[in-house]
Amino acid sequence: MTWAKICGTTTFEDAKTAVDAGADALGFIFYEKSPRKISANAAREIVAKLPGGIENVGVFVEGTGTPQEWFKTAAFAGLSSLQIHIGFTGESTSPLISEITGLNMPSRNKLYLALPASILISKANESSILRELGTFASSEDQRIFEGVFLDSGTAQKPGGTGKVFDWQRTAPAVADLSKSARVVVSGGLSSDNVGEAIRILKPWGVDVVSGVEAAPGKKDPRKVRDFVKAVREAQQNL
Repeated sequence: MTWAKICGTTTFEDAKTAVDAGADALGFIFYEKSPRKISANAAREIVAKLPGGIENVGVFVEGTGTPQEWFKTAAFAGLSSLQIHIGFTGESTSPLISEITGLNMPSRNKLYLALPASILISKANESSILRELGTFASSEDQRIFEGVFLDSGTAQKPGGTGKVFDWQRTAPAVADLSKSARVVVSGGLSSDNVGEAIRILKPWGVDVVSGVEAAPGKKDPRKVRDFVKAVREAQQNL
């Protein structure tokens, strides 16, 4: 079953709408520059009211705080997972990867990496990045990172761009990456196009923000329901 995450949750009402629609996960953004930013206290209050079984993901961005601070926030808010947007320089992943893997991480927390899909399109670094992702994203002995989010984000705007990346051009690289890591597709998704994204990329999961909103930080219940329904219908046709 395709994992469906509704991100940018700011109120309990919106969280309940997503849960009732059948979403697998909710995202809480702790990035200061995001119009969907939420405080640790507010997230804690929402999570405390939610039923068991839903995955609650804290979204963090490299350069804003430290991994230790992120884990403390996640623990305080009662989150089960962390989604970390990282940077890439040349043909190497961020040094933050080594820092995270070297930490004594709480076993209850799942970790996801998020990076711009554009790096997979670059002929100069595609093979080395895929090789590196295959190394740290999924190990036979111990999975450190639960999956890899691919987005249309940039260094200036890590996520929430409302734009899709080039699915057709990226598809071969995504297929290779999927052999060693769970791939989650995000960026510009909506109920109108998520079926096509699933058909072309066959991801483990999908993630949506602006495509189910009435305004930044406020969900449209109908769009949320339509999105989850479209995901379920698309997976049946694979």
